[in-house]
Amino acid sequence: MDELEKNEKLGDLYAYYGTLLTKGQQAYFEDYYYNDYSLGEIAANHKVSRQAVYDNLRRSSRLLEKYEAKLHMQRDYNKIESELVQIYQSAGQNKIKRTRSSIKKLLNQMRGE
Repeated sequence: MDELEKNEKLGDLYAYYGTLLTKGQQAYFEDYYYNDYSLGEIAANHKVSRQAVYDNLRRSSRLLEKYEAKLHMQRDYNKIESELVQIYQSAGQNKIKRTRSSIKKLLNQMRGE
């Protein structure tokens, strides 16, 4: 996985789980990944070392991946999105009936029924 894909994945995970990070972790993460600040700029703004910023970002990234491994919010969203695209693409005369049925099935799967 190249750096761009990694950053995109982390950005997606942050959208789901960012609020589970501390305020400091959120600030560092947003400065680095969204505001494109360097480690040095973040360190200067927060009056910490570059190493502290680096360690914080690594820890935050690992936490985001850990949350996804346990909660599967991104995986489930992608699955639902894929199913809905398939439903839309295979639309025919009974489109509304099939769509409702498929959505109910997906919701039941998510609830574990």
